[in-house]
Amino acid sequence: MKVRNDEVVSKWAQGQPAQNHRESLKTDGKKLYSYSLLIGDTCRVTGKKILRDHSSPGFWDYFSQTTSCHVGLAARYADIVG
Repeated sequence: MKVRNDEVVSKWAQGQPAQNHRESLKTDGKKLYSYSLLIGDTCRVTGKKILRDHSSPGFWDYFSQTTSCHVGLAARYADIVG
């Protein structure tokens, strides 16, 4: 299903697959990708959503402005951001 970016991250939070129209942000419901970079995952024990902060001042390496935007959208739904 091709949807807006905010809907992709919402579907990730709900455990459902989705992707945007350019396929630059996509999820299988468990993992969340910005381009081919894994930015979000789901703990298989607790089900919590874990987000890798690839934004400019984030913990992980900066990738791109677009990825920073994707991280910002996903942060609303993440249980853990690191």
